Amino acid sequence: MRLRRLARRDAPLAAPANSFRRNLQEDGRNALVARSGADPFRTERRLRWRDHFSLSENVLMVQHMHAEHDGLRIAQLSDVHVGQATSALRIRRAVEAVNEEKPDLVFLTGDYVTHSPKPLPRVRELLAGIEGPVYVVLGNHDHWVNAPYLRESFERMGYTVLQNEHRQVHVKGAPVTVLGVDDGLTGRDDVEATFRGAPVSGTRLVLAHTPPTAEKLPAHAGLVQFSGHTHGGQFVVRGLTEALFRRAGQPYIRGHYHVNGNQLYVNRGLGFGFGGPYLRRGSEPEVAFFTLRQAAVSAG
Repeated sequence: MRLRRLARRDAPLAAPANSFRRNLQEDGRNALVARSGADPFRTERRLRWRDHFSLSENVLMVQHMHAEHDGLRIAQLSDVHVGQATSALRIRRAVEAVNEEKPDLVFLTGDYVTHSPKPLPRVRELLAGIEGPVYVVLGNHDHWVNAPYLRESFERMGYTVLQNEHRQVHVKGAPVTVLGVDDGLTGRDDVEATFRGAPVSGTRLVLAHTPPTAEKLPAHAGLVQFSGHTHGGQFVVRGLTEALFRRAGQPYIRGHYHVNGNQLYVNRGLGFGFGGPYLRRGSEPEVAFFTLRQAAVSAG
């Protein structure tokens, strides 16, 4: 995995020509400055510490997908938690980062608000303008606050919301089946309904807010599931965090896993931490990018 860090206290990394411009400040912080254009959220276009996030690059070797999808690019945002818990500038810069990469598909995997309904109107304001086919599933906090409002908001933005549903979209000359399983923590997940009538082969990508949904998928089916929910452990203390999550029924905390012959990626989420009311330690906010590669099917 190659990790490109934005506004980190690290040495500056070489930036692609079509990426953001990075300036190394006197304190050694690798600050991100967007290239051009007016910004209603912060006119000087510079990220403060509370606004920073990381971009992760991941290559997924996938069996049984359409050959045309070798090189398919996907972006994933998760656990945005619009409101006082997350910098508005961080969210808008994340949207910019996604659009800069021009992915073939964009996945949003739940928890757009936290506890209060007050930030609901800002979800549309901050997450609007994502380019390309955008597919959305809801998380536990969304159901606790106002899931119907959020579904309508995303649909007004032109995004496709999937609640135990699937859709096919033609990308690079072949169909991709996107299967969206509703939130498992609140008991709204129905894998059987999600897969009913869906193709049984080809490129099939699953969205589900809670990672353990991967255990309910058809086994050894060449599926890739994209999830969030855990915030990568939120406050990571080696050994303790993993043990607590396992006891809570969440053994998948961050990154890439193989589950019952399928693949799972758990996004660390964009929200919380760095100046908000909820601390993050050892788990940076993340925008994840994926490149799918054709994997050889084993003879045995």
